[in-house]
Amino acid sequence: MAKSYGGKYSPGATPAPDGRERPVVDPVGARANLMLVPPVILLFRSLTGGPALLATGLAGAVAMGLGAWILRGGLRADAAWRARTVARRPAVPRKILAALLTGLGVGLATVTGAGLVGCVIYGLVAMLAHLAAFGLDPLQDKRAAGVDAFQQDRVARVVEEAETLLTAMTAQAARLNDRPLQTRVAAFQTTARRMIRTVEDDPRDLTAARKYLGVYLLGARDATAKYADLSLRRAAPDARDDYMALLDDLDRNFAAHTTRLLRDDRSDMDIEIKVLRDRLARDGIADE
Repeated sequence: MAKSYGGKYSPGATPAPDGRERPVVDPVGARANLMLVPPVILLFRSLTGGPALLATGLAGAVAMGLGAWILRGGLRADAAWRARTVARRPAVPRKILAALLTGLGVGLATVTGAGLVGCVIYGLVAMLAHLAAFGLDPLQDKRAAGVDAFQQDRVARVVEEAETLLTAMTAQAARLNDRPLQTRVAAFQTTARRMIRTVEDDPRDLTAARKYLGVYLLGARDATAKYADLSLRRAAPDARDDYMALLDDLDRNFAAHTTRLLRDDRSDMDIEIKVLRDRLARDGIADE
């Protein structure tokens, strides 16, 4: 029988802040949320006009609404790309696509009043204004210096899968009205993301960390989902204790393995320095 952990991560406790981890802020801000207002206004306005205004207004509202929805995903993908040391560019340039849909929506909304030429001009202006406000999508992969493309692609793929598992784990924990448990899940994820950042900084660590960022995170995600399903059906204090103990074990193991990776990196650096000094000494360049 697992025992309830009584340390700083016990229920009701708040993890100590870590200066190396920044709070996660949703990149979808007020400007992106305001993009949902014009299609709503256009939708209601089109209901009061004739058949032509109704058809073009509805089509324009759908295009602008779809663009506003796609923009949110594009902003999140852009923020994730910027936050990582090694990252692949988004497969779909969603911010550019959102700008095109916004321009199309504005053009359709104005075609009955401004004519064909006027609606094209309005659409182009709206598209350019959208790009100026929200920018372009990342159009190239982000790579670390001195590491081959194949290795960096492997790291980017593993990091994306790990972040997907962590996001799913957060979503499962959010199903429960259990703030201490959600705080504990967040603390473990901070530890897991520290390992992710370590691998991004030195892709050579990927082999040693791959099981943690794949198998173990997959198990943590599945355990969170199963506990959430059980807890929503009935009260299960023993299961909660077991789940919290699992998080404690995972946290300790991830932290210890990250420390081991960093120690190995330092050992490799010390070896390289020693080899360089020996070579300089043999060449008669070393300081007397």
